[in-house]
Parts: sequence; structure tokens; C-alpha cells
Amino acid sequence: MYEASFPSKRFQHTIKFLEKHIAKNETILDLGVPNPFSEIMIARGFQVENTKGEDLDVDFSTVQQSDATVTTAFEICEHLLAPLNVLSTLKSDKLVASVPLKLWFSSAYKSKTDTWDRHYHEFEDWQFDWLLEKAGWKIIAKEKFTHPVKKIGFRPILRLFTPRYYLVYAERVS
Repeated sequence: MYEASFPSKRFQHTIKFLEKHIAKNETILDLGVPNPFSEIMIARGFQVENTKGEDLDVDFSTVQQSDATVTTAFEICEHLLAPLNVLSTLKSDKLVASVPLKLWFSSAYKSKTDTWDRHYHEFEDWQFDWLLEKAGWKIIAKEKFTHPVKKIGFRPILRLFTPRYYLVYAERVS
């Protein structure tokens, strides 16, 4: 079981939220390539398929071909230039998504070594709510949570009590 080796509080919080809102007999399309969290979902009994690494800003083929009843989008919308497009295209009736929240004391993430691993958006909660609403989703449940880091300094202290992640469960509006 992965619980003892969860890489972070974020994974523990996310799986608990997912298990609260999604039945294990539902099929999940996880936006993004197979990753440690999709492996955790599978190990916990979820039926998961992933997208194939296509650019989800312009290529919706996997999303449109999937018959999954649930889509998960964990920390992916912030990497897209236009997340409205893929969120509007989803065929599933349920969505569980998370995004990092914009922090006033930290600039947007940008990897120094990977040209794709950067955040085009870091949302405030109301901005992500609005995005989902415009894409045809109604938020049923939402949570924010902190993600402390094991470092010394002013920003690590702020991370102890400032929410860093925002999780939502939404259903498609007819």
C-alpha cells in the first residue's frame, strides 16, 4: 500500500477527497501521462486510464474518445494556456480537479531544466470556480489545504498556515 510512502501530504489529502466523492466502480480518465498519483489511484482500486502526453491545449482526441464517467485533473490546468478548452470538451459527468493556489509571497513555478514544467496560471479559488462554471461544471464540494515544506525561512513558515492547493468535485451542468 502507498500510504506509508506517499510522497506528500498533497497525495494523502487528494486520495481521501477522491474516495469521498467517487465510487471505485466508476471509470476515470486522468488528464496527464501515467504518474505516481495515477498509480496510487489504481492501487486503491480505481479504474484509471491516462491521456497520452498530447498537448491538451490543442489535441482533445483522447479526451473525446474516452468513455470514462469521471475525469481527474490534478495539478494540470495551471500548465495549460487555455484550460477552458479541454474542460469544456470532457465527456464525463464528474470532475475532480486540483490546482495550486496563487501565493502572494511566491512567484509562479518555473522549472529551470524542463521547458514544459511551468505554471502559466496559478489560480485564486474564485478564478478556478469561474473557469469551471464557464466550462459547464457545477462545483459540489471544495477544499483548500496547506502544503508545508521542510525548509527554514519566512516563506516556509507562511506555508504552514497558508493554503497552497485547491480541490474541487464538480458535476456537468445539463
